[in-house]
Amino acid sequence: MTGAEPFLLPGGRRGVLLVHGFTGTPAEMRLLGDHLHGRGFTVLGVRLTGHGTKVEELAQTNWHQWYACVEDGYHLLRGLCDSVQVVGLSLGALLSLRLAALQPVEKVAALSAPIFLYDKRIARLPFYRIFRSYAPKKRRRYAGIEDCYLVHYDYTPLRSLSSLLDLIRQAEEFLPRVSVPALLVQGRREHTVKPESVEYIYARIASKEKEIVWLERSGHIVTLDMERDQVYEAVTRFLEG
Repeated sequence: MTGAEPFLLPGGRRGVLLVHGFTGTPAEMRLLGDHLHGRGFTVLGVRLTGHGTKVEELAQTNWHQWYACVEDGYHLLRGLCDSVQVVGLSLGALLSLRLAALQPVEKVAALSAPIFLYDKRIARLPFYRIFRSYAPKKRRRYAGIEDCYLVHYDYTPLRSLSSLLDLIRQAEEFLPRVSVPALLVQGRREHTVKPESVEYIYARIASKEKEIVWLERSGHIVTLDMERDQVYEAVTRFLEG
């Protein structure tokens, strides 16, 4: 898909790995990446397997393959920089937390990380998969955001969604292994991830330095929503500090 390409923004010796969300692309992380690059970081926005091509390709992938892309990006940045920090959105937030549990990253920022979901149909997903393979998604617009940052699929492959739910179940195992400084960002009014998700993560990670930033008006894609500038500054202060 045009605009779905990964991006590398060369800068200083501190690297930041950006990980997009489920059915999304690196485009939804690009404005945050530009902001961090302007503050001197080397920034890599990875594209997860099956994303940014055809939704049928995403349907053939699972969370193990998505995480492998994150590890590949981490090792690439390690070759360019003295240290690596990781920032993820939604699915990317869970993958980033897993990376922080298994690799020596300097810091981790998790934005809209899913643990508890609003959609009641999730509990009946195995039943729905008997009759359909894909579910349509609502396309949302954001004030002041150009279409080049809104590159994503219009359908969700239910097979891949099942794998995302499996990753969420795995979180109970890897969250206690996260001990690096952590920033958790969550909107109070979004309709995808329940706010108690961030409290669950905060309680289970072993990080001594950890903080929750609450957003009062934002939806799920906090990197593009109305409080995005607040998100960019909060993430930048955290990574610089």
